Amino acid sequence: MSGSTPRDRFGAVWLVFFMLGLGTLLPWNFFMTATMYFTGRLRDSAPRRPEANATEAGGDTRSFLEAKFNNVMTLCAMVPLLLFTYLNSFLHSRVPQKLRVMGSLLVIMSVFMLTAVLVKVHMEPLPFFCITMVKIVIINSVGAVLQGSLFGMAGVLPASYTTPIMSGQGLAGTFAAVAMICAIASGVAIKDAAFGYFITACAVIFLSILSYIALPKLEFYQFHQQGQRVANEDTRLNPMETGNAAEGTSDNKEVSMMSIFKKIWPLAFSVCFVFTVTIGTFPAVTADVKSTIARGTSWELYFIPVSCFLLFNLCDWAGRSLTALCMWPGGRNKLLHLLVVLRLLLVPLLMLCNVQPRHKLPVYFHHDAFFVVFMILFSFSNGYLASLCMCFGPKEVLPHEAETAGAVMAFFLSLGLALGAALSFLLRGLV
Repeated sequence: MSGSTPRDRFGAVWLVFFMLGLGTLLPWNFFMTATMYFTGRLRDSAPRRPEANATEAGGDTRSFLEAKFNNVMTLCAMVPLLLFTYLNSFLHSRVPQKLRVMGSLLVIMSVFMLTAVLVKVHMEPLPFFCITMVKIVIINSVGAVLQGSLFGMAGVLPASYTTPIMSGQGLAGTFAAVAMICAIASGVAIKDAAFGYFITACAVIFLSILSYIALPKLEFYQFHQQGQRVANEDTRLNPMETGNAAEGTSDNKEVSMMSIFKKIWPLAFSVCFVFTVTIGTFPAVTADVKSTIARGTSWELYFIPVSCFLLFNLCDWAGRSLTALCMWPGGRNKLLHLLVVLRLLLVPLLMLCNVQPRHKLPVYFHHDAFFVVFMILFSFSNGYLASLCMCFGPKEVLPHEAETAGAVMAFFLSLGLALGAALSFLLRGLV
């Protein structure tokens, strides 16, 4: 059988999954790195009334909507992501794959086109805030379906084909951060820069759509899809794995889902913990760190786009991509889960950097270099450990269970994101 397995010529299937991985997280990252644009409109769209709208504690003169934007944005992103990933883990066998993937990509592109148009439309802060949050909810809802579908599709391929999805997701953040830095460097008004920024996102999503259209035509993908169909047919003819055939289809699926979870729960909880820690801290805490060496220079303008968003996404991408070369420690090695837990130590280190405004904790790490080093460790470990968990999960089950295992792993990834979004309010409040 192995001798008859076709090669992935020119890495075409790998590149398609990379492009689709890029398309899953690009929308969220474009919204997240454009916080300067969004908070700027919340600050400038109406006359300032500090006595009514500003939070006075600790000299924080931001409006209420401006101050809460990062936290509410994260919550509006992660809760729908969790809900729809959960639904996708049960409905992926009932809703055609093409509808789930293509429909999600088309909705995402439509929302970005609307966002680009609204750049040119004057709006008051509250309506603008509400519309922005609704768009974030929509994008992350369909993004959850897209992400769960992709991990399910990759589950029937060799383990290394989860890596391009994770790597593409990592590049999404890097791409968004570089685009925002270029927009700032262009010297044009932030609104004009934002228009080009969101149009760029539309172009990338369009390329993802073309990649998905090409996927079914590739021989390597066709071969593994056919193998999955044969495995499913064998399971229906010999239903020993799921119990008595007379119990009915729905009962068998429930038993199968629980048996799959029992096999992969350590990896599922590990990927959940990784993203709980990450989203609890980034960007709600890290985006509020101020440079102590800028002193009115241009570095002050670039500090957060470069040291927070670009650095995080570059190192996260490097960590995700490293799993294409090295997959140590193994999925059954307890060291993997120990390293996941040890990441928690980086959270207080970041909170003790120069996060402003702050009300409770002292600043212990004043120099920018401390923040940079902590961010490198924080982001690289996020990408590497999460990617390992996602690669090993579908390989801990039988071949015909791989697609469902991929969807379950995607659900726990999203659960970690949602828990992190809730945790971000607590961590930012503790600072």
